Amino acid sequence: MSLDNKPVYSGGCQCGAVRFHIEGALGEASVCHCRMCQKASGNFMLPLVSVRGARLSWVRNEPKRFRSSNHVRRGFCSECGTPLTYEAPDGMAVAIAAFDHPDEIAPAVQWGLEGKLPYTDTISRLPGHSSLDDPQALEFLRSLVSYQHPDHDTAEWPVEENS
Repeated sequence: MSLDNKPVYSGGCQCGAVRFHIEGALGEASVCHCRMCQKASGNFMLPLVSVRGARLSWVRNEPKRFRSSNHVRRGFCSECGTPLTYEAPDGMAVAIAAFDHPDEIAPAVQWGLEGKLPYTDTISRLPGHSSLDDPQALEFLRSLVSYQHPDHDTAEWPVEENS
């Protein structure tokens, strides 16, 4: 919380080149299944949360923007490609997974059902395993060094060992 009791959120891209802070209440969180959001995220759907009414500030660089239609621009990190924003005439939404604590932002509605891929409803019924359950991947995972930005603000990024 800020000094005036407004919620404060932070987040950014995978590589840390772009970071944001949001002060104030978030709007409705949703997932969009439309084909444009699928392509923009490279995924089955794009989870977004409206930041209309909140104050968003870019604290480390700003996203690069792509005009995906005559009405919408989409912000992304020009270094790592992380999708960050959906910017329309009625306001901006930020990708939920770009927040440092995405578990705090649960979607409440689905949009673009005409583009919904039919198998997305059955994903939760697929067999599930933790990463370490795959014996063929154990050595790979044990030796893995992540260069992903941590889920908190840092004074500088990248740190030298990531260069």
